Amino acid sequence: MIEIKNMSFKYNNDDKNYVIDNLNLEIKRGEFVAILGHNGSGKSTLAKLINGLLVPEKGDVFVDLMNTKSEEDIWKIRAHAGMVFQNPDNQIVATIVEEDVAFGPENLGIPSAEIHERVDFALKAVGMEDFRKNAPHMLSGGQKQRVAIAGILAMTPEYIILDEPTAMLDPNGRSEVMNTVNMLNKDQKKTVILITHYMDEAAMADRIIVMEKGKRVIEGNPRDVFSQVEKIKEIGLDVPQVTELAYELKKEGFDIDTKILNVDELVNELWQ
Repeated sequence: MIEIKNMSFKYNNDDKNYVIDNLNLEIKRGEFVAILGHNGSGKSTLAKLINGLLVPEKGDVFVDLMNTKSEEDIWKIRAHAGMVFQNPDNQIVATIVEEDVAFGPENLGIPSAEIHERVDFALKAVGMEDFRKNAPHMLSGGQKQRVAIAGILAMTPEYIILDEPTAMLDPNGRSEVMNTVNMLNKDQKKTVILITHYMDEAAMADRIIVMEKGKRVIEGNPRDVFSQVEKIKEIGLDVPQVTELAYELKKEGFDIDTKILNVDELVNELWQ
C-alpha cells in the first residue's frame, strides 16, 4: 500500500504555511481514490510526493514499504507508482506511438522481447493498438492521453497517479480517458489515484478525499461526501449536478434521497 505518515511539505523554506500540513493517509492496493480540492489545496503536490518527484520536509511517504526519501529506491518507487500528467504533450517523447510506449521499459533495462510484450499489452489495454504506427502529434487529445497512460502501463506499475488527466480535453476525450481509467481499476486491478476538479469523475471512485490548505477535510465514499452539499460548497467546490438537484428538491419538501450520483438514480427516485 501507499502510506503517508505525519507528512508536511512547502516549496520555499521562507514560507510560513505548508502546502501539505501534517498529513496521514493510507491507500490500499486495488482502490480507486479521487482527490479533490480547489487550486492551492495541495492535491497536485500530493501526487508528486507519492511519485517521489518531491520529497517531504517532515514525515515520510512509503510506497510498498519503500521510502521516497531513499535515493537507492527512487527508481523502483517510480516503477511502482506511475504518474500521468495533465498535458500529454509533456509526457510523449517519441515520434511513433509504439516507440513512446516502449520508452519507459527501455529505461528500466527490460529485455527487448519483454518490451514488445509490454507494449502490445499496454496498447490493447487502452484501446490504441490500431494506432501503434501513428505519429502522436496527429492524435486527438483523448488519444494522446491514452498513449501517455499506455506508456505508464508498460512499466507495470501497481499504482497509477493521474494529475487532472482530462483537464485539457473535450467531453469525448474525457469520456475516453475515464473509461480507460475505470477499466484499469476494475479489470486490471490497478490502484488508481485520480486528482480531478470534475465531480462526475470523482463520483466513479471508491473513496474521495477533499483537501483544503494542505489538510484532509472530508473523506468517504462518493455518496456520503457529495451528500454534504453545504459543506462542499463552503470549501469552494461543487457537487454533481444531479446531487445538487436532489438536494434542492429535498429543501422544497420532496421526500427524496439526496445520496444520488447519476441521472438514472434521480429518475428512479422521482418515480418513487
